[in-house]
Amino acid sequence: MATERILVVNMKAYEASFRVDVVEALAAAASKAERETGVRVVIAPPAPLLLPALRIHKGVYAQHVDTPGLSARTGRLPVEALRLLGVEGFIINHSEYKVSLRHLREVIARAAELGLESLVCADTPEEAAAVAALRPSMVAVEPPELIGTGVSVSKARPGVITGAVEAVQRVAPETPVLAGAGISSGEDAAAAVRFGASGVLVASYVVKHKNPSMALRELAEALTSV
Repeated sequence: MATERILVVNMKAYEASFRVDVVEALAAAASKAERETGVRVVIAPPAPLLLPALRIHKGVYAQHVDTPGLSARTGRLPVEALRLLGVEGFIINHSEYKVSLRHLREVIARAAELGLESLVCADTPEEAAAVAALRPSMVAVEPPELIGTGVSVSKARPGVITGAVEAVQRVAPETPVLAGAGISSGEDAAAAVRFGASGVLVASYVVKHKNPSMALRELAEALTSV
């Protein structure tokens, strides 16, 4: 069976990410690219724009999630809320928003109970192995020093990718590993796959591109070339 290729676009909190027209256009591009290339495409807009994205594309993640429990907890986004909204899953433990191991354990377990997916970020192969032991849906390895630099992990530190893939496979062989940090071209994405990743986690290259839809399509097509 062929390995599923995965492209996840973390829209972060860029100015453009809070524009409904930008989110809707990217959701439409994601849906079209997924349909035409066979790559699984997930977009993660800011929480206020999850619903506009979901009206167009089913592959939508939240950028973070709080511990379980729908209750009197102001300003929180519990795991159960994502289920109610119809979101497929969430990103957690990004280097810009690290959480505790206890938090990870709770949200991953609750997500599994609810049929939601969890994409856990890790800074190093060692951390990737540690979080893989919690059985998330996916793990993404991103050296924080390369995030947003335009210098891709697949060029600058390919050993991080191969090391993370090997470390995760020893702990959870079925867990896909994505590569992120500095991915700035289709070639960067293809190289990540050649080093063993199932796909890539990207942000600024797509969201801050002069044509985000074109950038997303470029990456999706590159992932099918390997």
